[in-house]
Amino acid sequence: VQLQAFGGGLVQAGGSLRLSCAASGRLSNWLMGWFRQTPGREREFVVADKRFGLGTFYAPSVKGRFTISRDNAKNTVYLQMNNLKAEDTAVYYCAASVGYHSISSHDYNYWGQGTLVTVSS
Repeated sequence: VQLQAFGGGLVQAGGSLRLSCAASGRLSNWLMGWFRQTPGREREFVVADKRFGLGTFYAPSVKGRFTISRDNAKNTVYLQMNNLKAEDTAVYYCAASVGYHSISSHDYNYWGQGTLVTVSS
């Protein structure tokens, strides 16, 4: 499956953005995740959505502010980000996994190209 992430941009602290991740194939069979990365740091787990609507799990740093959702008919996953903070600034990646539940980037098989989110304070 090929993934393409988009929707990043510059936003003020406290603002919102919605990222999208469009897939070339069916998403319903995949664990879908969002990760983010800043220069010099490892890719960090943000949120993931289990297949078949079996639930979501969030990093503590974004819980209550970010929401993942998917539209299987459009083969698209979304990341709604509210109340953004300067520390949310990063390149955001969507990813697909054949696994069931993982926060490790090593368990994800396919990756989008990344989209930059910059939050100004």
